[in-house]
Amino acid sequence: MKKRHYILAVIFIVSGCTFQEPDYLKAITAAELNQIMQHEDIFLVDVHTPEQKHIKGTDLVIPYNEIEKYQDKFPKDQHTAIYLYCEGGPMGNAAAKSLHGLGYDNLTNLKGGAKAWRKAGFDFE
Repeated sequence: MKKRHYILAVIFIVSGCTFQEPDYLKAITAAELNQIMQHEDIFLVDVHTPEQKHIKGTDLVIPYNEIEKYQDKFPKDQHTAIYLYCEGGPMGNAAAKSLHGLGYDNLTNLKGGAKAWRKAGFDFE
């Protein structure tokens, strides 16, 4: 009986640790984002709080938990691609959830956030 409880506990812990990417959000690596930025003019948003160094080319800096307050700063066209990042990723996910709730449907978050960008050796402002 103890063994079964142990196995169930391990399964519960392991399954709880995996992040299930919602269907309204894409996640890309620093290398992928850098490649896109080389070829396209994108709308890039830093949602980290407290404020941090920004990826070169960032269009907007808004705390992840104040998206609704600054909705007027986002593109009027809710199909515009919006790329989000924070320091490590979770605040970008939270911001995407808020934006999705406001009707935006083309959302991408930087996997690993600014940490991954820094590790890859890309520029900050």
